[in-house]
Amino acid sequence: MLTIATINVNGIRAAIRRGMDQWLAHRRPDVLLLQEVRATDDVLAGHLGPGWHIVHQASEIKGRAGVAVAARLPAAAVRVGLGDGEPAVDTGRWVEMDLDVPGADRPLTVASVYVHSGTANTPAMDAKYAHLDRVTDRLAELGAQAAAGERDVVVGGDVNIVRRPDDIKRWKENHNRVAGVLDEEIAYLDRWIDELGYADLGRRHAPGAAGPYTWWSWRGKAFDNDAGWRIDYQLASPGAAERSTAAVVDRAPAYDKRFSDHAPVVATYET
Repeated sequence: MLTIATINVNGIRAAIRRGMDQWLAHRRPDVLLLQEVRATDDVLAGHLGPGWHIVHQASEIKGRAGVAVAARLPAAAVRVGLGDGEPAVDTGRWVEMDLDVPGADRPLTVASVYVHSGTANTPAMDAKYAHLDRVTDRLAELGAQAAAGERDVVVGGDVNIVRRPDDIKRWKENHNRVAGVLDEEIAYLDRWIDELGYADLGRRHAPGAAGPYTWWSWRGKAFDNDAGWRIDYQLASPGAAERSTAAVVDRAPAYDKRFSDHAPVVATYET
C-alpha cells in the first residue's frame, strides 16, 4: 500500500510546535503534500527530519504560501511552478514530483497545490482566477499523459473552493457571497472532475456525507460545532483512483490538539 497525505500546515514551524511530528510518527505517510510551508528549504528539511526526498517552492513574498512534496521514495524528477513568468503572488503554489513506485508499470506524478483564498469582487479574485487558469492548463496536460498511459497522477492540496452544499456547513449563507463558494470558482472544480476526469477521492469514499470538513476557523466555536469547509482535496487520475482504497480526514480529537486550522486528508492506494 502507498499512503499519501495532504495538509496545509499553516507554517511548518508552528505545526511542528503544536504536535505535527506526533501525527507523522503515528501516520507514517509515504508521501506528504504540504501547503503554506512559510519557510526556507533548510528549515523545512530540518523540521521534517531525515528520510525524506523533498521538492519545495517558497513564495517570493516572505511569510506567504510555500508548497512542498516530501516522499520516502526516491524522486525520479521534480518540477517547480507553472512555467515562466509567474507573478510573485503565484509562487509557492505548485510543485510536482515523479515517483517510481515498486510494482507499478508507470511513474506516479504527485503535485502539491495551494490556491489563493481571494476576496469576492476585488483584484484578489482576479488573481485567483488567473492562477486557476494556469492550474487547469497543467491538469489538462497531466490528464492527457495519464490517458495515454504515460503516468498516473495524484494532485493534493488546499484549493480554497467548496464544490457542493455538503462541503460546507453553511451553504446558504455563503453561496455566491463569499470567496470559495462562488459559482465561477466552483466551475473550475467541475471542469477538473467532469471534463478532465480527475476523481475527488474525499467525496468518492464518503458519498453524500456532510464533509468530512477539512478546515475550521481558529475563532469561536467553529471546530467544536464542526462548522467547517471541505477545501482540501486529493484528485486522482482514473488509474490511480481505481487503486485508491480509502480517503479520510484526520480530524483532531479536540480544539487544543490541532496542529493547523486544516486537517490532513489521507488516502491509501494499492501498488
